[in-house]
Amino acid sequence: MKKNVGGMDRPLRIIAGLAIGGLGFYYHSWWGLVGIIPLATGLIGWCPLYCPLKMDTSK
Repeated sequence: MKKNVGGMDRPLRIIAGLAIGGLGFYYHSWWGLVGIIPLATGLIGWCPLYCPLKMDTSK
């Protein structure tokens, strides 16, 4: 897996994932689990959706 998430995209994904998860925890909602997706892609540095779209923000 080649990293395709970088620059400002990576920290924004981590912050968004934590915010979504925190709001889900605060409101006792299962929707907070959606925050795992941006958090994981930000921590790993690879987004599976970027591959078919041929996007790369790691430059």
